[in-house]
Amino acid sequence: DLKDEDYKSFYRELYPYTFDEPLFNIHINVDYPFNLTGILYFPKLKKNLEVQRNKIQLYSNQVFVTDNVENIVPDFLTLLHGVIDSPDIPLNVSRSYLQGDPNVKKISSHITKKVADKLEELYKNSREDFEKKWDDIRVFIRYGMISTESFAERAEKFALLKDTENKYFTLDEYKEKIKEAQTDKDDKLVILYTTDKEEQHTYISAAQTKGYSVLELDSVIDIHFIDFLERKNEKISFKRVDAELTDKLIDKNVETIVSKLNEDESKKVEELFKGALPADVQVFVKVEAAAEDSTPVSMMQPEFMRRMSDMSQLGGMDYMSGMGRSYTLLVNSNHPVVTGLVDSSDEEKNKNVVSQLIDLALLSQGLLKGEKLSRFINRSIDIIK
Repeated sequence: DLKDEDYKSFYRELYPYTFDEPLFNIHINVDYPFNLTGILYFPKLKKNLEVQRNKIQLYSNQVFVTDNVENIVPDFLTLLHGVIDSPDIPLNVSRSYLQGDPNVKKISSHITKKVADKLEELYKNSREDFEKKWDDIRVFIRYGMISTESFAERAEKFALLKDTENKYFTLDEYKEKIKEAQTDKDDKLVILYTTDKEEQHTYISAAQTKGYSVLELDSVIDIHFIDFLERKNEKISFKRVDAELTDKLIDKNVETIVSKLNEDESKKVEELFKGALPADVQVFVKVEAAAEDSTPVSMMQPEFMRRMSDMSQLGGMDYMSGMGRSYTLLVNSNHPVVTGLVDSSDEEKNKNVVSQLIDLALLSQGLLKGEKLSRFINRSIDIIK
């Protein structure tokens, strides 16, 4: 008999200092095989997941038990807000007892099922409305898929992926969309993604020019979600859009591009760039052949190293956190600007060209700041003059 406004009013009563309205709610009322009454709300998730926790109040016959339901319900459900009441939950017992109590386990499983039912119902009834809510609930759903197998099986039907064109797909829909353009020589689908649409715009544009699609995976949980999907699907792999040159993002075993520079000339170019690199960024120089119209230099982060670093920062493994901070500077040995360095005997000019190219590459990764950025701007003005 309750209306939407009744639920919202109750939410404001529970959380008077929360100004955001909940996205939607689930009303639970069970009397067999256990007794459970409750209202759970889906909040708009903030980037700091810890802020969201401990917002479910647990009661037994209207007697408050705890607002810390961690280890009583699945971890991802602790991100919900609301109240649950069950006379089958014993009072004044230790947390370890609650974890082992069969009624608590049944309640936990039931709540997980009800949440999955609600999400699937929303998806089926109005996919358009579900897509509008997706950015606010995606962290919750992906966290649930990673941490709770029973939820993951259900969520496969409604978990969405968003591309840089703001279009939404289930994993199966997306695999179908990209299979023609993004299947590599080993018959594996390569899913390209960005963690920052603005910062990695240059790389996204280059990939789209090749006919590739790029996903947005920019939330705190996504690095683990990528790993989860790769383990569940042997025939797909994820690669950030700036992991390699665009021509080599998807290895299709096409004919190798021949370099215009011989071995000695490539070595000379490599030394020119090594000598001009800033000391505060770990960069490895690699001279290799690419199409003439590709960029003369590109700053790349190898997928494996960067991913391990990102995962370690989230997981507290500080000893690995520096792994992703190393970059590879790829110098295109077929670009006219690069071949011109070999032909030119003007050392000062070559030095300025190399510095400018390095700064452009650093700029593309957001690494050009402070004094280095000022020098780049002044040098650019001199070149224009």
